[in-house]
Amino acid sequence: MGRKWENIVEKKTAKDANNSKIYAKFGIEIYAAAKSGDPDPETNQKLRFVMDRAKTYNVPKHIIDRAIEKAKGSGDENFSELRYEGFGPNGSMVIVDTLTNNVNRTVAEVRSAFGKNGGNMGVSGAVAYMFDHTAIIGLKDQDADDIFEYLLEKDIEVKDVFEENDQVIVYGEGTDFHLIQTALKEKGIEEFSITEIQMLPQSDVVLEGDDLEKFNKMIAVLEDLEDVQDVYHNVDLD
Repeated sequence: MGRKWENIVEKKTAKDANNSKIYAKFGIEIYAAAKSGDPDPETNQKLRFVMDRAKTYNVPKHIIDRAIEKAKGSGDENFSELRYEGFGPNGSMVIVDTLTNNVNRTVAEVRSAFGKNGGNMGVSGAVAYMFDHTAIIGLKDQDADDIFEYLLEKDIEVKDVFEENDQVIVYGEGTDFHLIQTALKEKGIEEFSITEIQMLPQSDVVLEGDDLEKFNKMIAVLEDLEDVQDVYHNVDLD
């Protein structure tokens, strides 16, 4: 299991800390989660997860509250969660998760981002099997061995627990995210520096020269699309 996620999230958070675009994307994600069930995070697990993520990205409280209030209203705007998979230059693989109220627009924009930057969009399942659905939880001021032993005592299996960049990082199965987080809260931990469920590549590829330039441009275009929530890939950018 690669240990570069925490570095990526730090760079992303630093880049987007004052970027209204990431706030807007979280606003839509919170609205959609609240609209899909009870707009109360105490009873809506999906909404609670998105709100926890938003807090780690320093999304202002008023944006979170406004999205939930909008979901409580009579609005009938519906969003669909869609995943697209494709290939970049020289063996690179990409997964694009979207949240959209216009499927035709989204698929056209994602296909164009691939095609105009040296890649091509594949069919569903074309690359996802090469990624692991992974829960990632970051903790401050904790000891990795203590956290591992505690989770073991709670009969919770995790993929890895390690310390890096003054954080303890817990990797688990994506389906176990809420189980792990609940157990950590029972231990008295309330603040999390990372709360993510990500698709992590099982192995990385290295790109150079023109291939790397095209790939970076493709990822930048994809991430800039209004309907795109997350982009995962298997390229080692360290």
